[in-house]
Formats: sequence, structure tokens, C-alpha cells
Amino acid sequence: MEAVHAGGASYEISRLEIGRRRADDSDVELEVTAPDREALDRVRADLMSLGLSEVETADAVWEIVEMDGTAPEGFYSTTNLVTHARIDGRWVEVERQRMDAVIADTGDGVPTCIKLRDLRVGTRCIVGFAGIRVTPHTTRKRQQGKFAFMQGGVSSERRLAAQVEEVADAWRRVRAEGRKVVLVAGPVVVHVGAAPTLAAIVEAGHVDGILSGNALAVHDIEVALYGTSLGVELATGRPAVHGHMHHMRAINAIRRSGSIPAAVADGTLKSGVMRACVKAGVPYCLAGSIRDDGPLPDTEMELIAAQAGYAEILQGAGMVIILSSMLHGIGTGNMIAADVLTVCVDIHPAVVSKLSDRGSAQSQGIVTDVGAFLHAVAAELGVPPPAS
Repeated sequence: MEAVHAGGASYEISRLEIGRRRADDSDVELEVTAPDREALDRVRADLMSLGLSEVETADAVWEIVEMDGTAPEGFYSTTNLVTHARIDGRWVEVERQRMDAVIADTGDGVPTCIKLRDLRVGTRCIVGFAGIRVTPHTTRKRQQGKFAFMQGGVSSERRLAAQVEEVADAWRRVRAEGRKVVLVAGPVVVHVGAAPTLAAIVEAGHVDGILSGNALAVHDIEVALYGTSLGVELATGRPAVHGHMHHMRAINAIRRSGSIPAAVADGTLKSGVMRACVKAGVPYCLAGSIRDDGPLPDTEMELIAAQAGYAEILQGAGMVIILSSMLHGIGTGNMIAADVLTVCVDIHPAVVSKLSDRGSAQSQGIVTDVGAFLHAVAAELGVPPPAS
């Protein structure tokens, strides 16, 4: 009702049925009147995002792409909420749901989310709002079944042990359902000395993919080769002599071997998160940026290819855990549907809340040191502590 008024329109309630119990649905039918077509379209879009659909629903309208990488005018731009398209009188769930995409027919008649840049001449895509139904991701729905966890939201006041127990329970449940748990890790994991714990979790078979940038791998390898991270000795906390050179020497060592897997094979890389990924067969994607040194030969410096690499690993994910990585965390959040359990762990509350602010409303936050979180969740998962 507030959405209708905010859009400059008015409404009359035609029907209202309130559920008697918490699990019961409530239904409302509104007749919305707007001063012009523009206002009506704006209000209609807002109401659709809240889960309302038109009573007199027609089939979705398709138009043909006439230019590669460009959709027809008025194309429907998706959210990360579960979406259905009405095709030949029946509702069909849209595949590869993600925000900021176009709903297209990839050739098999199944509506699928596709990025603008991947559209090709002759492809059919949906335009307008007709025949589109969006399922809202509400707090009440999260409280049912698989979403019944971490209802406290972002808070540094909740006991870490209680939060970690909930995450570990969800972690086990997701993998038991045959879906993946994917971690998005920043270099802070290495800086705080938690890389051995993360490596142990990977080696124990609890992880289905790792997404990161050049820095995590570089400093993880630096620790493995020199015992330093950013030139600081992890054992003592003191700067190493000529330690500023260590990360570059680490990059050089991997480049000499040819790749991270090759460095593991030839014995250059004997420990660390990246070695654990190679040994356990866990796929990883390192997305490069303008600030990267080297970079490592495994780092994908072509942006679109890096996005594709992330998206491939995220296929089938049921849970994503972001470990002190704001840039790659937000990027990952843009690629997953709202029904993917998402946990963001960071010492800074603003980073934790920023993911939700950018559209990933399903994200739940844990404000704590990422090292403390990893040590605690490893214990909950039954992973033995790494040898010192």
C-alpha cells in the first residue's frame, strides 16, 4: 500500500484474506489507479518486487534481439528473486536466476537469465512486465525450513559460538542436499594467520569452490615460501629483512613453475590454501584488478572471463560464505539468487551491511575477526586443528 502511494497512485482493496496462523498465507487484491502510464508502470514494478502479480495475467511478451549485446527497448531486467514467466498459459521458473540480467530463450524454450553482453542477434528475450511473477524473499519465508537461521541480522553483540553453530548446521545441510558451499576469501584470511585453518577445511572436503583475487593467492604462497605475509613474519609479527620483496618473489616462483598446480606438482608449493585446493580438486577462480602485482599466471585479468569463471563455480551453490572480501563479495552477491544462503564475515560492520545495501538482501552478517570465525567453524565441522 505504501508502494502504491509512493508511486503517486491510489488503490482500492477488492479482497483481503488474513492467514490465521504464522505459516498461513495472506492474500490481498488491489485495484490500482495511476495518473498516467509511466506512473502505473513504476508502481507495477514495485508491486511485482513485493510478490504481487496481475489478476488478469497474459503470457510473457518476446521480442527478437537485433544487435549483439543489446536488448530490445523495454526489456525486463531481473532481480535476484525467484522469477517465473508465463509461457503458453503455464508458469515456468526462470533458470540461472540473478540480478541485472535479461530473460532470454537460449534455444530450448526455457527462460534463462543472460547478461546483456551475451545476447546475440536472433535470440528471443522478454519485454515488459506481462507474464512475469516474482516470489518475494521475506523474513517470514526465511523462518520456514531451510531459511530458519541467523535471524538476528548484523550484530557484534551476538555470541560468536551461537552464530557459528548455525552456520555449520546450514553448511552441512546444504551439502547433504547435494548443493555446493562456495567461499569468497580475501587476503585478510592470510594476514591474520588463518590460512592453515582454511586449508584444513578445504582438505577435509567441506568446500566446493573458492572465489578470490590475486592477493589471497599471492600472500598465501608468500607464507608458504617465506613465512611472511606482506613482508611481516606471521610467527613473530615483526617485519622481515627485505620482506617487502617476498610477495614479488612468491609471484616469480609460481611464474617459473608455470602455474599454481604446476608448482604443487614440482614441489615448489608445499603448504597453504592454494595447495589444498589443488590437492583436493576444489575449483578456484582468481579475478584480477588494476592494482595486482605480477600477477600470478593463474589470475584471470580479463574481466568478463573472470566473471564467467565465478559464475561457473557458483552454479548449484546453496550457500556462499564471504570472508573479509568486500569487492569480490559484492560481485559474487550480484551473481546469485536470493534463495542462496549468504553469510558475510568481517570485522567492520559497515562492510557486512554494505552487501545487503547493494541488493543482496538475503545476506546475514557476522561482525568478528575472520580468523576467529574460521577456527570456530572448523571445530564445529569436526576439522582437526592444523599442525603448528
